[in-house]
Amino acid sequence: MIVSLRGTVLSATAGRVAIEVGGVGYAVQTTPAFALGLRLGSEAFVHTAQIVREDSLQLFGFAEAEELDVFEILIGVTGVGPKSALGVLAQLSPDQIADAVAAEDDSAFRKVSGIGPKTAKLIIVSLAGKLTATRRVSATATGSAAVKASVIEALIGLGWAERSAVPAVEALLAESADPSAETVPNLLRAALAALGPQR
Repeated sequence: MIVSLRGTVLSATAGRVAIEVGGVGYAVQTTPAFALGLRLGSEAFVHTAQIVREDSLQLFGFAEAEELDVFEILIGVTGVGPKSALGVLAQLSPDQIADAVAAEDDSAFRKVSGIGPKTAKLIIVSLAGKLTATRRVSATATGSAAVKASVIEALIGLGWAERSAVPAVEALLAESADPSAETVPNLLRAALAALGPQR
């Protein structure tokens, strides 16, 4: 399962990005705004959802983990496929989606191509109570983002490869009772302990 990609942008059109990772090019479907915000030849990082069908394998990419969370909730709604879910996120931010669900306002979803009145109402019913948790987790993640980046940078500076440092730090933050309260020194000590002696 491909959950994220970091690599060089080969091409970017409205709704589709090609990213080269380790010599392999991946086609990723994204929102037009995200795709057009990327520069050719620059490095990009995307959170991805891998959708496997009998006749296809597709990657859908997002700038923020919160968007991926909402996408995965949306595709669990009967009648909402990956393209329709991406269409929703192209028009509405996760916060706007949560607000529409809280207000039981399905008009925002009816504007998306492929989503009719019945499906829009079903989205409201299906997402009720699910997005609050998503937003709370995202707020915590945002609070710990700077600490996470600093610790990863420190580990790389100490000689660990990024592919080892990133999962170690992410695992520690996931296990923490309060990730937003973590400090750089504490998290760095824990990461060094988890990684063990450097080879």
